Amino acid sequence: MAAKKKTETAARPAAQDLRSMSVEQLRTALTEQRQELMNARFKHAAAQLEKTSELKVMRKQVARIETVLNEKEQRA
Repeated sequence: MAAKKKTETAARPAAQDLRSMSVEQLRTALTEQRQELMNARFKHAAAQLEKTSELKVMRKQVARIETVLNEKEQRA
């Protein structure tokens, strides 16, 4: 079985890194990530996206940010 490759860990912070961010930073990151996902979807539809697996990674990152944001908002 092939080992999984890590892709751009600096651009995609882990959940632990997200939890250290403020609510405003999380909202900004969520907006940016959603914009990036939308652009990738357009590229995919136009057959210009080389790595289609990136769509799945982006969706998971959006969900990860939303989860941390919801956790923080419920605590406040």
